[in-house]
Amino acid sequence: MNLKFTIIATWSFSASGVKIGSEILKNGGHIFDAIEETIKAIEDDPNIDSVGFGGLPNMAGEVELDAAIMDGKTLSLGAVAALKGFKNPISVARKVLEETPHALLVDQGAEEFALSKGFQRVIMITDKSRKIWESRIKKRSHDTVGVIVMDESGNMACGTSTSGTFMKYKGRVGDTPLVGSGLYVDNEIGGAVATGLGEDIMKGCISFHAVYLMSQGYSPKDAADEAVRNIYKKLAKDKKAHDDISILCINTNGDIGAATTRSKFEYVVSSEDIPLSIFVVTKIKILE
Repeated sequence: MNLKFTIIATWSFSASGVKIGSEILKNGGHIFDAIEETIKAIEDDPNIDSVGFGGLPNMAGEVELDAAIMDGKTLSLGAVAALKGFKNPISVARKVLEETPHALLVDQGAEEFALSKGFQRVIMITDKSRKIWESRIKKRSHDTVGVIVMDESGNMACGTSTSGTFMKYKGRVGDTPLVGSGLYVDNEIGGAVATGLGEDIMKGCISFHAVYLMSQGYSPKDAADEAVRNIYKKLAKDKKAHDDISILCINTNGDIGAATTRSKFEYVVSSEDIPLSIFVVTKIKILE
């Protein structure tokens, strides 16, 4: 099989990061570097208020960050949750993956680990995000950046990063750093990343579900549709479903699929055959 590099990411605001990641892959760089640098570019942008620096605060006025990176070859995971005072949680998550025997570090333990690895503390809240917090705007912001990468050797990895739901309870952790919910990847099958309301996404472990469906012969598009439809219908039985679940999938052939319960969901693609492009998928039809 003549494999070609591919990088995909949730949301149109990821385009600048995907451009950086695709250049790394074009030049034969490591998939972890592509994941990390793609997400770092998004974390560093203060105009993106759901990820990294300038992310919207929790109820206590603190910016708490979650991030994860997963290796499709070994199924190993590195993740951090409720991390405060560090600009690039994806970089700390990578250190957890590569330099500890653990998969997930949280809160003070994650912060002490970051300091021990040379990461510098940063004031994470900006004037803009502080003003939004102070005015208590009724906005639920939880647009996780999720990235999946495949290199020319067929190796795959995925990563996620978020500041979580605006005005969340202190210590709240959503799906983003949780393997199977916010992300999942397997070199032999494919990968998936999710974005939206974490409390709903976790109930269906939809990233793992989508990858499992691909292992059973579903195309990435059909797997995305079925994973989203399945959890939405279950939640809707008790009228608890929210219109904010989206998923992005890729298989080992480089085929891509996405599904959403929103009116529309944008994602970014860059590959050897596809120049940096933004695609849109509209709300899935929920079958009775």
